[in-house]
Amino acid sequence: MGNFNDDDKVLLEVRNLKQYFPVKSGLIQKTTGYVRALDDVSFKVNKKETFGLVGESGCGKSTTGKTLLKLIEPTAGEIIYQGKHLENLSVKEMRPFRREMQIIFQDPFSSLNPRMVVNDIIAEPLRIHKLVEGANIQKRVYELLDTVGLNRKHAKRYPHEFSGGQRQRIGIARALAVEPKLIVCDEPVSALDVSIQAQVINLLEDLQEHLGLSYIFIAHDLSVVKHISDRVAVMYLGKIVEVADVNELYKNPRHPYTQALLSAIPEPQVSGDKPERILLQGDVPSPIKPPKGCHFNTRCRYAEQRCKEAYPPLQQINDEHFVACFLANS
Repeated sequence: MGNFNDDDKVLLEVRNLKQYFPVKSGLIQKTTGYVRALDDVSFKVNKKETFGLVGESGCGKSTTGKTLLKLIEPTAGEIIYQGKHLENLSVKEMRPFRREMQIIFQDPFSSLNPRMVVNDIIAEPLRIHKLVEGANIQKRVYELLDTVGLNRKHAKRYPHEFSGGQRQRIGIARALAVEPKLIVCDEPVSALDVSIQAQVINLLEDLQEHLGLSYIFIAHDLSVVKHISDRVAVMYLGKIVEVADVNELYKNPRHPYTQALLSAIPEPQVSGDKPERILLQGDVPSPIKPPKGCHFNTRCRYAEQRCKEAYPPLQQINDEHFVACFLANS
């Protein structure tokens, strides 16, 4: 993949990232194949930007986030954070980078320890990384609660005593505790009511503006991604098929899969003809045995013979717009 921006603006770069999970069967649990959750994924995240990652369920979005943070060890590829390679670092060597790279999980309930009060949940990373000590820990916890819009009296309560939106704010406060530069937002609003989604999105935008954060925003809600992202990458079956500036992608999608996703966004029509709704045929192929050639060829209405024989490279079609499709320039 080509350069999106000058290297001094790049915070994180992922090159040819692969994540294969073995499939075992039989009494001796012999490996009979691999789930290709990620297959040669490459992208860059710039400082203070929000990089959206979208696609159908099972395309590899969440696996990408967890792998680049090394919550799951990558099968192959490079993870470069501010010029430093992370892919081969040990648990101990990774600890300093844990401070700078955090994650907000999709489920705000299961991601919080039900046996710990909020005060201890937020204070735990402060103690692990020895950022503050003694009475200053309590002071910092209160500051973080104020930052995410919660009351100090909430510090003594357990996670089950909060609403979904409040629990997600606690998760955000925990991520902010170590003063990160990059936060992976793994579908942070998908489990929340629509009205609460807007509040959490606005909070994330305010925090980015005041703290200079970078986000990798993983979601399947394309309307939310359009609102918060600067650039967007579209994933299909473990591969990135299109990357572009958010306005360019939504106005001029070039990959047939992206076109189908965007056509599904509900939009009010006051008058005139309704935009064409592109209905994809069939199911997403198995990541254990993906189709030969372009992985999307089995569902693409434009597929040609060459699409079934070789996988198209991610090519640049104009400034900062990359597409993996033989027909992108036609």
